[in-house]
Amino acid sequence: MSFYITAVSAVSRFFGLIAMVLTGSAALVVTHMVIVRYFLGGSTVWQTEYVVYALVAATFLGSPYVLLNKGHVNVDLLQLRAAPAGRRILQTLSALAGITFCALLAWSGWVYFHEAWSFGWRTSTVWAIPLWIPLLPLPLGVGLMVLQYIAEIIKIQGGAQ
Repeated sequence: MSFYITAVSAVSRFFGLIAMVLTGSAALVVTHMVIVRYFLGGSTVWQTEYVVYALVAATFLGSPYVLLNKGHVNVDLLQLRAAPAGRRILQTLSALAGITFCALLAWSGWVYFHEAWSFGWRTSTVWAIPLWIPLLPLPLGVGLMVLQYIAEIIKIQGGAQ
């Protein structure tokens, strides 16, 4: 089980780096858009769409990293007052609820991604990129969250938390 935790944690860290690069690139594109539009008087075609898709992708792909580092919102009033055994039970139940939600979201996101891929859907903008590209981070990111939640449960049951 230690290998599983190590491997999933490494994947979560890798996608955390991807999220960081996407966020940084979105900031650079916004800067470019401001310079082109307001200082050079040009028009922007793809920049707004890229920024939206990059930030959404960063959100989904970075979520497993945030879970790994316990950065998600957590109402821990009961957990803090519970005995260690009760705390483990509450943390496990919370992780199981997270797994359920993420698994359902990953499945529905995968169906949507697959339809966009199969039917060649494109965005309805001038840029008209294939729609599967901005849809892929949803099932990928929340699917990785399921794996990270499983790793968290293993750590909880092993007494690591």
